[in-house]
Amino acid sequence: MNTLLTGLGISPEIQAFFNAAADLSFSYGDQQEHYGEGFHTVPSTQNLWVAGSNNATHVIITYSVMEAMAFITLNRHRYPRLEQLAFVAIGNRLHGEQANWIRENLPGRKFTLVFGKDLIGHITDIKLAAGIKNIPIRVFFSDNEVLIYRDKVLRVFNQEQISLHAFQEAFGIRPRFRTGKPVQSLTFLDQLKHDAER
Repeated sequence: MNTLLTGLGISPEIQAFFNAAADLSFSYGDQQEHYGEGFHTVPSTQNLWVAGSNNATHVIITYSVMEAMAFITLNRHRYPRLEQLAFVAIGNRLHGEQANWIRENLPGRKFTLVFGKDLIGHITDIKLAAGIKNIPIRVFFSDNEVLIYRDKVLRVFNQEQISLHAFQEAFGIRPRFRTGKPVQSLTFLDQLKHDAER
């Protein structure tokens, strides 16, 4: 067990599932994510970090391994069987190749996208869901509005109202992807750190 993770409230079961080592270093193949006291570095890479069973029915996708651990720690009651879950971390920036890999290697799964509660998080939700569904879109930001083109169809969203749900509704996309957003913080890791300080 890692004392830093234990201090955040991450159970031994979850630490074991994520194969958390003493140095809290997670390999994306060509780069590493590192977490420690007072720092967290997440790579920008076209590769992915993946954990869980190939037979998992539900895939949870995040920016980082630490965010994945925080998400499942705070939502463990909703997912009683860890063996049915797979986790994918994309790193700091979404690349089209990542969505292609997920679509090709994890077909027919339920997806929950766990990105920040800010505009970048909502846009990442939308781009990743569209990429997994193989729907080409273009996203622009102008004058506090998000413009999304699908083929020749344009939908305009207010910055405060943009969400994956609004995007799916506007373009009639099914089956729907779910998102996980923390109630009190920008990310689940922020929430876990905040709770640990109380």
